[in-house]
Amino acid sequence: MAANITFHPGSVTNLERTDFLGQKGVTIWLTGLSASGKSTIACALEQHLLGLHKFVYRLDGDNVRFGLNKDLGFDEKSRNENIRRIGEVSKLFADSSCIAITAFISPYRIDRTLARTLHEQTSLPFIEVFIDAPLEVVEQRDPKGLYKLARAGEIKDFTGISAPYETPENPEIHIKTHETDVMDSVRIITDYLVSKGYISL
Repeated sequence: MAANITFHPGSVTNLERTDFLGQKGVTIWLTGLSASGKSTIACALEQHLLGLHKFVYRLDGDNVRFGLNKDLGFDEKSRNENIRRIGEVSKLFADSSCIAITAFISPYRIDRTLARTLHEQTSLPFIEVFIDAPLEVVEQRDPKGLYKLARAGEIKDFTGISAPYETPENPEIHIKTHETDVMDSVRIITDYLVSKGYISL
């Protein structure tokens, strides 16, 4: 941070926003391999929570990679910066009392830990959701044909094939999408939010 920048706290506090909106801001961080089901679950969860009249917003590759992070590539350094920015943005959403849903592979534990730390430093909840499916399953799904291209060497540094995916060690929620359908996945996450008092039904 530049030495001549000073942080000026606003007149509206997080507590005031929470009281006014009737919900506490929280980030729901979906991580998993490509084609594991992250985006599908994130979209369904956003629709479900919106139907419950909750303030919710979804961050994914479509609205981040084509805007905020359009200057980044897919090498390891760029991926780290991509997740760092998403962590910062989701923290801002959560601070506004929004339920921020992120759906990104986010393959490295250190980057996910940084995103969690950013939230914890300001007492904002961070829920890591491991969207889990075996490699053979996601390769069979492969809706965009990316795994086939990666196997053929046409995509470099592809997570799960030529680049690592570090599985979460202690996620708050672990969903195996080869055993659990979308609606049950949404129910599991919603029940967790209710159990922790982040939302009420």
